[in-house]
Amino acid sequence: MDKIEHIGIAVKNLADSSLVYQKILGVKSYKKEIVESENVTTEFFKIGEAKIELLQATNKDSAIIKFIEQKGEGIHHIAFEVKDIYAEIKRLKSEGFKMINETPKLGADNKLICFVHPKSTNGVLIEICQEID
Repeated sequence: MDKIEHIGIAVKNLADSSLVYQKILGVKSYKKEIVESENVTTEFFKIGEAKIELLQATNKDSAIIKFIEQKGEGIHHIAFEVKDIYAEIKRLKSEGFKMINETPKLGADNKLICFVHPKSTNGVLIEICQEID
């Protein structure tokens, strides 16, 4: 793992939450996008080298809806940047971690993404991501 890439925060209302984070962080978001593969709309804030990603469900099939119903709004995942996502998936599996998806998919912010199941990471959803060239 190279660095913490971002922290994902599940929100009910992206517009309202965006205003809260603009006030807290003292900066405006730099990007908003729909991620079809995850059924979410995201909005990103950059703080130093790390990012905060707000996530709002776009439909009832979104994992964000299920997360908010069970735990309420809040930190959803921590994402780590890697140079080779395929090698990292292989390494994590060899260490005994359970992957939610073993094949990377297109995520937000020009990244390939994959998730490590929270049952194998003490309850924390871990995303690994790689910049697409």
